[in-house]
Amino acid sequence: MDGLPFLVDQPPLIDQYSFGAVHDELGLGSFETHLAAAAGAHGPAPAGTSYFDSFTGLAIRRWCPPLLGLEPHCPPARYLARRREMGAYRAGRMLLRGSGIGTFLLAAGAPSDLTSATELATAAAAPAHEVVRLEPLAEQVADTSGSVDSFIGYTAEALYAAAQHATAFASGATHCEGRAPEAGEVRRAADRWLRRRRPGERLGEPALVRHLLWSAVATGLPVQLHCPDPQPLAAFLRATTGIGADLVLLPEPPHHRRAAQLAAVHAHVYADAGPCPEETLSRAPFGKLLFSSGARGLPELYVTGARCFVRAMARLVREWTDEGLCGPGDGRRITETVGFGTARRVYRLSAEAA
Repeated sequence: MDGLPFLVDQPPLIDQYSFGAVHDELGLGSFETHLAAAAGAHGPAPAGTSYFDSFTGLAIRRWCPPLLGLEPHCPPARYLARRREMGAYRAGRMLLRGSGIGTFLLAAGAPSDLTSATELATAAAAPAHEVVRLEPLAEQVADTSGSVDSFIGYTAEALYAAAQHATAFASGATHCEGRAPEAGEVRRAADRWLRRRRPGERLGEPALVRHLLWSAVATGLPVQLHCPDPQPLAAFLRATTGIGADLVLLPEPPHHRRAAQLAAVHAHVYADAGPCPEETLSRAPFGKLLFSSGARGLPELYVTGARCFVRAMARLVREWTDEGLCGPGDGRRITETVGFGTARRVYRLSAEAA
């Protein structure tokens, strides 16, 4: 496969976190906009430069052109011309199907210019499962609620309905206390928020976020916690021990090590290893870590995320084998555990459904 011996028999990965790909054709400017976001940059590239001159840009030029019938490292203009010649749907389909990912967990309610789980599954010819975000769910309910009582009641109904089809819930909570808020506290917070809220305004009441989190945990489904720094969630992690729901930490750099440490401490807590697992493998048991691409917008990001992960794991395992730390069989088992085994277990995906 694409000249990489260690990818030939690599089982498909489970990507536990992404947002979907764009539908539309992309010119150089729009492609670079998405590439800038993936590279962590804002605004146009300085005059005379390009975001293709970034690690993400280099990875795209290495791994994606062969999937569209071009040589690796071809010039960006040639690559984008080939992309337009094929059409956005066909190019996206070939990229997704060549990514090495066999199952996708997709944030539900993504912007309309990105693929839904159903659309992604069709393009990739692979299962795609919805992860329902709690805050947007409550915001949608608030748009049609006329009172505090209706908001609280309809939110509970919406969360229950979502639990019937979702694979997991997700929250962007940056802090959560180690106790569920009392009913009066929830009512007062809902009243404050509904009184001042304008349509489309994001949920910002801490008590309501806590209420949503504890309600989600009560369903028994896994809950993803998209937290820049997981440390402020430590009390919540301790308090949810033994309840029955698994929690998955998805931190931002440079907090992956701390997330892995928290996963090691709590039996029901897991940590995202992202496409670069080097930071986490020494901090938690391998069965507490999961791969994700974090892809958003460009289907190329699924390819580069999977390639970077597999190459990083191959490099680490090779080092450990050369040092006598593990045998070849152990290395493959570790790679498969982080690449898809833990996700299959945490998200309750059968081998057939995954």
